[in-house]
Amino acid sequence: MSTVRLGRVLRPLRTLAHAFALLGGLAAFLVAMLTVASIAGRVLAGTPISGDVELTQFGVALAISLCLPWAQLHGANIIVDFFTQKLRAPARRRLDAVGALLMAVFCGLLAWRTAAGAFSVAAAGETTMILGAPMWISYAVLAPGLALIALIALVQAIGLWQGTLEQPAHAAEVGMQVAK
Repeated sequence: MSTVRLGRVLRPLRTLAHAFALLGGLAAFLVAMLTVASIAGRVLAGTPISGDVELTQFGVALAISLCLPWAQLHGANIIVDFFTQKLRAPARRRLDAVGALLMAVFCGLLAWRTAAGAFSVAAAGETTMILGAPMWISYAVLAPGLALIALIALVQAIGLWQGTLEQPAHAAEVGMQVAK
């Protein structure tokens, strides 16, 4: 895949990852507001918001799954490179490609099984204990973020392997860049 083609593939993924990250940030903000309101209700009126723990668990899982594609896109996931620091750049790039491929496979499997779980839980009619909300929703909203991570990681693996995508020395600070 050429540098130009890689850029064309990454552009819509970057846009989608950005939108997902904004939604994930909104979910995290809403969870924080829910927590504040529930604690205030508990302290001031002696009554927390019913189902606050269920909603918090759902919201945090949603926020994480929506923000992780952005982290993957920018190389912000934790990388333990102590043993590979002394390797030449091409060898490190190839190892990064293998790591990205493993991430793509892992997240692809998670997306598939999460979506399958949503169908299974929906068919069983499972609901949350306190709110009685359908459990399938909790599964279904995780699958798109996981699938997007898988797509981004797959494109990165191809680009890193071919040398059309470079991982900077400080990926967490500057993100992955298309090679010039």
